[in-house]
Amino acid sequence: MTKTQQEMIQKVLEFSKRDSRIIGLAISGSYITKSLDEYSDLDFLIVVDDKSYEEVIEERLLIVEQFGTLVSAFTGEHVGEPRLIISLYDSPILHVDFKFTTLDGLLDRVEDSAILYEENNCITKIYSKKEAHFPTPDLQWIEDRFWIWVHYACTKIGRRELFETIDFLSFLRQSVLAPLIQLLLGKLPRGVRKIELDAPQYIEALERTVATHEYESCVNALQATINLYLELREELSQSPIVKKVEAERVALQYFQDLLKNYFESNSMEDNYEWYFK
Repeated sequence: MTKTQQEMIQKVLEFSKRDSRIIGLAISGSYITKSLDEYSDLDFLIVVDDKSYEEVIEERLLIVEQFGTLVSAFTGEHVGEPRLIISLYDSPILHVDFKFTTLDGLLDRVEDSAILYEENNCITKIYSKKEAHFPTPDLQWIEDRFWIWVHYACTKIGRRELFETIDFLSFLRQSVLAPLIQLLLGKLPRGVRKIELDAPQYIEALERTVATHEYESCVNALQATINLYLELREELSQSPIVKKVEAERVALQYFQDLLKNYFESNSMEDNYEWYFK
């Protein structure tokens, strides 16, 4: 933990204890995993009593201005969390997230944040009522969708919408491949976040799913995505699922036909035969 981070935690803690409307303060993210470094942001959870909540919500931008040289701040509607204030401080620079909530807002949570301050064990009591639950990927849910997604990627490649293809391959890496890898390895399924640390043995395979703005690169990345998904599906086969055999066949045939048309139109028939050997 850096000196800047320590000082920010102390400022927010002192403020929370002074303001009678605030009944608890917790911190999540890298702090609770003891992985804070100079690049980490701070994630505060400010617990407000019910009767003062609306008042504090109205003042939340004014509140975060008190903790340092605030250069920018905005609310978190883009991530479905209007209670969140995402802020950037200077002198020195630091990214800090503040989530304002009532006690009841702590019942449904993905982790137990570290408690820095609480009145009458109020946060501890909430934690005892209901366990935190980190959502895990549902392999059946993914299988039901994956081959439709493959077909969609093929249509983007076929139209030469390569930036769209690159974005969609990133979605598959973030929402399908990385979470399944983490599930397989007994890690929290956090998408590609810290995947280099969580799954170094899969980095080369994931690298092959990254495309550049070239037709053949996008084709190769999609093929690598399919190959890795099939491998992970097999590795996780102890989880009983209904494979979408017909959807898989149709999507892969469409992919092959797309490539055949491409190679033939470019007088590269030999490449097609080689590609599918």
